[in-house]
Amino acid sequence: MQRASGSVVRGGPVTGGLMRGGLVWGGLGVLAFSFTVIFTRIAVAQFDPLFVGAGRAVVAAAIAGIALVATRSRLPSPRQAARLAIVGGGVVLGFPLLTSFALTTAPASHGAVVIAVLPAATAVAAVIRTRESPGRAFWIAAVVGAVVAVTFALAGGAGGVHASDLLLLGAVVAAAIGYAEGGVLSRELGAWQTISWALVLSSPVMVALTAVSAMRTPIMADPAAWGSFAYLAVVSMFLGFVAWYRGLAIGPMARVSQLQLVQPVLSLAWAALLLGEQLTAATVVGGLAVIACAAIAVTVRQRSTARASAPTRGATDAAAFTRSSR
Repeated sequence: MQRASGSVVRGGPVTGGLMRGGLVWGGLGVLAFSFTVIFTRIAVAQFDPLFVGAGRAVVAAAIAGIALVATRSRLPSPRQAARLAIVGGGVVLGFPLLTSFALTTAPASHGAVVIAVLPAATAVAAVIRTRESPGRAFWIAAVVGAVVAVTFALAGGAGGVHASDLLLLGAVVAAAIGYAEGGVLSRELGAWQTISWALVLSSPVMVALTAVSAMRTPIMADPAAWGSFAYLAVVSMFLGFVAWYRGLAIGPMARVSQLQLVQPVLSLAWAALLLGEQLTAATVVGGLAVIACAAIAVTVRQRSTARASAPTRGATDAAAFTRSSR
């Protein structure tokens, strides 16, 4: 699988059929991730948020370990393992746990809007990580997007910052750092292999946290909560990444990565349809504003990156590895 993906990335121009395939796989990944805040909200209503955030990573790590063994993926070097710890800290530990605790009180629609700034935040982290110079327009769009997200959090919190808002913003920062480092590291290990190794290497910590949660709170829930937990573990933490990274590998990466900007829109729709949450005018306007700023920031960075790396067009773009997660 790694060899096939690599040949697509390093090959020549993307044909029409491959382009459609890349968009289809990328779209499946975005669709999978768009349910994450919805099912997290359902799961934490009955489970300990620590169990939801850590337990889903344990299940995903087991699946990832099987996939790595089945494909005979090469072991990461000690230096790569240290960098995988950064990836794991951001997208395996940080984002799932922080969003799980935040969504015990914050509505899913509120979380979707704040997390919508993640593509721009990841682009910023990637720029800092790779020492790029994307230009003034990028920084203006990124800063405005952050300001809009914080302003929305303030307005949604009845004029004050609540703990859930700080947790959501912390989740964005954690995921952005993890995705940026993962994007760079995936050039060496492969796309889905990077998240798989991050899951496996983080599993001892996640198992310990899951055990602590199980000891302090009885694990009792109805089928809806268990189904939501299963989705988070199997799809949000693993299968969604496989589809998303597969789409990015087929490409064209710049176009496929733009699909993620649709994710918060889908999440808002699911929050209204599945959870019955009221979508106020402030939520809709705030969401559209954050998405627009993220779109501008990501597009400007992609153009500057394409100009700077035209001879090595097949290299993986770190900003494309945004998930969200999740």
